[in-house]
Amino acid sequence: MSGIALRLGTRRSPLALAQSGLVAAAVTAASGRPVELVEITTHGDVNREPLAQIGGTGVFVSALREALLDGRIDFAVHSLKDLPTAPADELLLAAIPRREDPRDALVARDALVLADLPRGARIGTGSPRRSAQLRALGRGFEIVDIRGNVDTRVAYVTSGRLDAVVLAAAGLRRLGRLDVVTELLDPDVMLPAPGQGALAVECRAGLPEVIAALATLDDADTRVAVTAERAVLARLEAGCSAPVGVLAEVTACAGAELFVRAVVGASSEESADVFRLSCTGSSNDAVGVAHALADRLLAESAYGSLGERVT
Repeated sequence: MSGIALRLGTRRSPLALAQSGLVAAAVTAASGRPVELVEITTHGDVNREPLAQIGGTGVFVSALREALLDGRIDFAVHSLKDLPTAPADELLLAAIPRREDPRDALVARDALVLADLPRGARIGTGSPRRSAQLRALGRGFEIVDIRGNVDTRVAYVTSGRLDAVVLAAAGLRRLGRLDVVTELLDPDVMLPAPGQGALAVECRAGLPEVIAALATLDDADTRVAVTAERAVLARLEAGCSAPVGVLAEVTACAGAELFVRAVVGASSEESADVFRLSCTGSSNDAVGVAHALADRLLAESAYGSLGERVT
């Protein structure tokens, strides 16, 4: 079996292919197994409507999971932030490799940073989470809904159609495009999506050789952090297109401690309210820490009493 190539299912976008290529190389280096990429078109790739209108969570994942279940591929690579929080029958999240930079990145005209953009600047994003946090800054930004790959989005700025766009820093780094970034946004300004910057390597359960080959890629601290982030999202019963940002970090200052920050934005474009909370706890209880934070968000935001409410 060691000489038989493993089939890795991936979306066809340049970013997905770059991410899958990195995973393929790591699997081969660790196991000696060759890996071939199998390109699969997902519903989210062919439908250009806003994600919330075409199903939101899972639109980039379902076709890959179908290919796993019917045996066309041996494992799949997803951007973790696209993965539904509910477990999938017969599938296993076999590895979560070390996370890339989870922050969002600004790509702006004239090398501007966010603080220097004029009031009313036109900023492009397809993310309700980013939109809500940009509105909360109180700068009167005009948020323009956009979709497309990295080159398409950057072109909105270089062509002069928009003043700026916001993208995931991890994707730009994996594509070798950090040169277009004018500012990496501090999480205190823009909390990322749960799982942003991390990859999910998924396979069918009951395949011990494949599971063993993939397990070598798993990073323990990354798994703990994204488990907490996704647990917050699940507790809030929100999907990947909801205006929710979460970032968890494992620190070693006093044992293995977990620091989790979350923000919930208003779904209405007319509101600039966002609610922020954070908490700490043991990294051995990632889900418990996450649920405690989510429960506080649910309870306190309902009464408008969050200590860090921003309007």
